[in-house]
Amino acid sequence: MFKKILIANRGEIACRVIKTARKMGISTVAIYSDADRNALHVQMADEAVHIGPPPASESYIVIDKVMEAIRQTGAEAVHPGYGFLSENPKFADALEKEGVAFIGPPKGAIEAMGDKITSKKIAQDAEVNTVPGHMGLIEDAEEALKISEEIGFPVMLKASAGGGGKGMRIAWNAEEVREGFQASKNEAASSFGDDRMFIEKFVTQPRHIEIQVLCDSHGNGVYLGERECSIQRRNQKVIEEAPSPFLDEETRKAMGEQAVALAHAVGYASAGTVEFIVDGEKNFYFLEMNTRLQVEHPVTELITGVDLVEQMIKVAAGEKLSISQDDVTLTGWAMESRLYAEDPYRNFLPSIGRLTRYRPPVEVSAGPLLESGKWQDEAGAGETAVRNDTGVYEGGEISMYYDPMIAKLCTWGKDRATAIEAMRVALDSFEIEGIGHNLPFLSAVMDHPKFVSGDMTTAFIAEEYPEGFEGVELGEPSLRRVAAGCAAMHRIAEIRRTRVSGRMDNHERHVGSDWVVTLQGQSFPVTIDADREGATVTFEDGTSHRLTSGWTPGDQLAELDVDGELLVLKVGKISGGFRIRTRGADLKVHVRTPRQAELAALMPEKLPPDTSKMLLCPMPGLVVSVAVEEGQEVQEGQALCTIEAMKMENILRAERKAVVTKINAGPGDSLAVDDVIMEFE
Repeated sequence: MFKKILIANRGEIACRVIKTARKMGISTVAIYSDADRNALHVQMADEAVHIGPPPASESYIVIDKVMEAIRQTGAEAVHPGYGFLSENPKFADALEKEGVAFIGPPKGAIEAMGDKITSKKIAQDAEVNTVPGHMGLIEDAEEALKISEEIGFPVMLKASAGGGGKGMRIAWNAEEVREGFQASKNEAASSFGDDRMFIEKFVTQPRHIEIQVLCDSHGNGVYLGERECSIQRRNQKVIEEAPSPFLDEETRKAMGEQAVALAHAVGYASAGTVEFIVDGEKNFYFLEMNTRLQVEHPVTELITGVDLVEQMIKVAAGEKLSISQDDVTLTGWAMESRLYAEDPYRNFLPSIGRLTRYRPPVEVSAGPLLESGKWQDEAGAGETAVRNDTGVYEGGEISMYYDPMIAKLCTWGKDRATAIEAMRVALDSFEIEGIGHNLPFLSAVMDHPKFVSGDMTTAFIAEEYPEGFEGVELGEPSLRRVAAGCAAMHRIAEIRRTRVSGRMDNHERHVGSDWVVTLQGQSFPVTIDADREGATVTFEDGTSHRLTSGWTPGDQLAELDVDGELLVLKVGKISGGFRIRTRGADLKVHVRTPRQAELAALMPEKLPPDTSKMLLCPMPGLVVSVAVEEGQEVQEGQALCTIEAMKMENILRAERKAVVTKINAGPGDSLAVDDVIMEFE
């Protein structure tokens, strides 16, 4: 077994690999750019080597720099994580020439499967179901349009060397082909150094389901069930789960056997993923094979008990698989939510800055553990599990140079409903401040009826949130629970205040029992009857809630027992009440005396400033191009400029017909959120 490995990556996946290596008694080497000098993966590793400036093109994906770090530290093997050099055959070749083990598949398998066009031809030869499309390379937008019309709209424009949603767009008509083709080529060139494109039919009502395979160099191979990855935004997975609520055992077996057959066809040895598109009739079509560890691998680990990173390391060291297909058992259900540094209230555009608060929920191990291929129960383990794979920490910076992922929050339960409920509580308990993030959106999805039923496709977000995410409005029962909780917390805060003031020994006489709680446009008069164990909050219609809690003023997280059910609130102080965040809702809650509430109702509403005649920058980024001139009349939907942030190009469009009166930014300019790009009349 190896004594020292280098992780050719950063962030949460580097930290993830370090954890397993540490468990196996293997020392680790991290590499880092200027931007990552104080990163978590650097702190966790036994050694760390600086490899260059912040842009990945000048550091993490420069093969010569990584090879020098290997020589400098004497690492015997390299784990590439995902992204960066993980599927680069030139990197695998360089390692082979250096006599350093690559903790991944053979170079030939990377070459065969890494190119989407070649991989589809191999899949067809191996009798794997494939999606209709154009397998040749496309030179320009006009050729792309001709091919698209032959295949039939809608079509998917895809970068041949793509991954992670980069260089990928759906085109529903000729105009979107012309516009999207060039933008996809630009993203592909920027992200992968390869702008080759191809086109395939876009399957409507699809589900994205992938099979995890694990093979060794001795001809053995198994599939470890499937992952449902249908909740996607801009072709980037957001929520994954294992197993899929859609598949039956017959379809799972057929997909798994095809996936293993494809792996054997290319001499695959390591962990890998075969992705399929599955229609409503359970017909499945090969999409691509990822010759690396997937971002969403934790959900497979949680339902199988197999440490995929450990298996990859052992296979790279020449060992045989210790499990057979008969040993693979899917136990319980697992969910993964990807926490991104992106603002859901600004159409999910990237957000950067310092994490002024970062408090994940406490991690809890799953009940079942796998030993020698068999599930066992660990004494004292819970019925649910919480796992958080992350590469950040409180006080750290979210950089504009890399992927905006903050963490991967995972939960496990005995069934799907239990895993979802565990995820709801975990999301409510996750404290992140300082940047925009998608926690509210993830919470909203967990409560969405279509998701809860398992009846979703890859179009879920586009169909259910066509105008973007505008927050969550709580239903009446949830609203009353929050109102009762805030009333009880306000009473505790008032008691604390009278105690601090020292006005009287019997301070509770100064705290009344009648209050009016105002939130989400509604007001609830309530009466609080408190005792040593808790409080009963009674509403005007006679209904009541019984609450107990250990919350004290100043705590930013409140865990309340409301009628025997857990209610988790993120709590911030505002004048006369609280800012409460729970289940995706962001609420201003005011708790007033009846007289204060009467007077507050007479106060005029403060209106926000008018920015309707300005184009504001929705994210920190660089101006790539400006498509209009001062004095030009623009139409609704017309492209105004392109902003690049976190390796994605974003086209900003006119919301209505107008005349451009002033342009404040040009190509190459660096902009902050809400900087005025141009003005209109």
